[in-house]
Amino acid sequence: MSQNVEIKINEESRIPKYKQIVDSIIDDVAKGKLKVGAKIPSINELSEAAYLSRDTVEKAYKILKERKVIISVKGKGYYTAKTELISKINVFFLINKPSSYKMIIYNHFVNTLGVNAHVNLSIYHCEESLFVNAIEKNIGAYNYYVIMPHFKDNSLNHVSFTPEVLKAIELIPKDQLLMVDNTKPEIKGNYGSIYQDFKEDIYNALIEGIAKLKKYDRLILVYPEKLIHPYPRRILHGFRQFCMNYDFEYEVLNEIYDDMEFEGKDVYITIEEMDLVNLVRQIRSRNLVMGEDIGVISYNETPLKELLGITVISTDFKAMGETAAYMVLKNKKEQVKNVFKYIERNSV
Repeated sequence: MSQNVEIKINEESRIPKYKQIVDSIIDDVAKGKLKVGAKIPSINELSEAAYLSRDTVEKAYKILKERKVIISVKGKGYYTAKTELISKINVFFLINKPSSYKMIIYNHFVNTLGVNAHVNLSIYHCEESLFVNAIEKNIGAYNYYVIMPHFKDNSLNHVSFTPEVLKAIELIPKDQLLMVDNTKPEIKGNYGSIYQDFKEDIYNALIEGIAKLKKYDRLILVYPEKLIHPYPRRILHGFRQFCMNYDFEYEVLNEIYDDMEFEGKDVYITIEEMDLVNLVRQIRSRNLVMGEDIGVISYNETPLKELLGITVISTDFKAMGETAAYMVLKNKKEQVKNVFKYIERNSV
């Protein structure tokens, strides 16, 4: 026999009714009103008792099954399940690519939350359709949605948002939205974000290193085009603005080519790891001295770059993950610019 389930539905609320069913059942289980293993009403029974459509109840039960709050037994019905997720914060963590930098953010986010949360990681590879499908499929199933918005257009150029992406984000209640690494001021509502300012960050970091940069004849940014996971063009804009404002001769390359023409004293700023590897390899093969004959700056810090003595300009990925976790734990709705550093070593 089904245990009596009192579903609390607020007809005046803008919260979807299926979400109210989900929250009501989870709340009853957490408070002990619904015992673990108790049989609950069938979809038809609850639909009739609460004057709700069958589709609404079915959607709620589907979410509850996915979150392992209830189970279905063929021929018998639905039962509450033993689950630790009820007492935890459930987070949907959506990133654009599984790079080492993004995983540093994710790992420090998870470690800072500790046992207080369950985090589900999903990757959309800068694809609009994968992002939209992930949001639509998981809406209503989590307490927080942490998203890193980076996309590509048909020409493989970086874009922060598309109209379809903005529609998908608008489905997320703003008190459950946390935007990480990139943000969009046009999104209305009181939500949290911890972000990079890609144009201002590189501009200000190069100002920090300007004394060393002045000993070189030319600044060369290696900005890769047509990548599956493209980089924000604001990096390029900030570099150009710095060079023009401080009267540096500059050039932008798509990649570090084999057999580069090293003439004069240039400083290279690389973004992709393979460009850095190829550059260092050629410098060494020609017996040039890094930091004297050729300058090298790399975008984004790693332990290996520290070990090799490579100067970097980088956001603090560890701080980004920890700050994002803090904002979730404390339910903070702030817009926070993440720290960005110029770390000088022996390569310039």
